[in-house]
Amino acid sequence: MLVVTILLAAVGAMIVLSARADRRFRAIDRLPMQWTLTGAVSWHAPRAVALAFTPVLGTILIMVIGAMALWVPPRAGQEGLVLPVLLAIAAGMVAIHALHIWMIGRWAKARH
Repeated sequence: MLVVTILLAAVGAMIVLSARADRRFRAIDRLPMQWTLTGAVSWHAPRAVALAFTPVLGTILIMVIGAMALWVPPRAGQEGLVLPVLLAIAAGMVAIHALHIWMIGRWAKARH
């Protein structure tokens, strides 16, 4: 049950971030998806795709790892690491999504 709670919390946080970003960037049809090391935008995607990509990817990743946590027994000595790893991955996906939205915000400010 804790695995499902972690999944729902992470996915819910990413959905809230995307919904707020969608309102914030509603005037922009295409948002950046990737940047080069120099800070230039490599490619753009439609706003809905750009804001849904990370939540969908994160949901799939957390579901796969959560399923493994439920159905694949951990190796000896690693029993206590399953939930911390799942929490770290879930928090990492939320942080990556927040970073992406923050970078979009900087890009949007710079172009106006």
